[in-house]
Amino acid sequence: MAPLDGAPLLRHVADALSPAVDELIINCRQDQQAAFAKAVDDDPRFAIDPVADRGPLAGVRTALAATEATYAAVVPCDMPFVPAGFIEYLFGQAQNKTGAVPCIGGQQRSLPAVVHVRAAAAACETARHHRDGGLAAFISALDPIVVSERTVTAHVDAKAFTDIDTHEDLAAIREAGHRAEQ
Repeated sequence: MAPLDGAPLLRHVADALSPAVDELIINCRQDQQAAFAKAVDDDPRFAIDPVADRGPLAGVRTALAATEATYAAVVPCDMPFVPAGFIEYLFGQAQNKTGAVPCIGGQQRSLPAVVHVRAAAAACETARHHRDGGLAAFISALDPIVVSERTVTAHVDAKAFTDIDTHEDLAAIREAGHRAEQ
């Protein structure tokens, strides 16, 4: 819900995804639903966590269970600059595969991702039993195509993958935006 350029981060992500997806499903806790619905203003569907605060893997698993789509885009709400065109590109790369993720900064990223829903649900279960049980274990179990960094940067600027995890990250993004305007 942190504001960036007059809108919550969640709104930026929802707006960016809108042209690339048929439906928006937001995973959250029950107590977040009303505020999130107001923030996106588009009547999204919600996948409410049955047990709150179990981490991103549990959220992905809950959201995947809420869709009947064959493929789904998974984008965290703290990554507001990923453009729809890149998500559409990932959809194209994921076809007939278990999914597609980008390589950025020399490393395979877990998110954003486009995943085959059934394969991803199975990968969630595998990762859940893995020692770290996080998104990296999920992506490893999914074994998606990894879009090369050269290809990624041909489609989007590296800024697109900025995730805003702290107040300091948000302040830096705001400052960088202010400097760009001058």
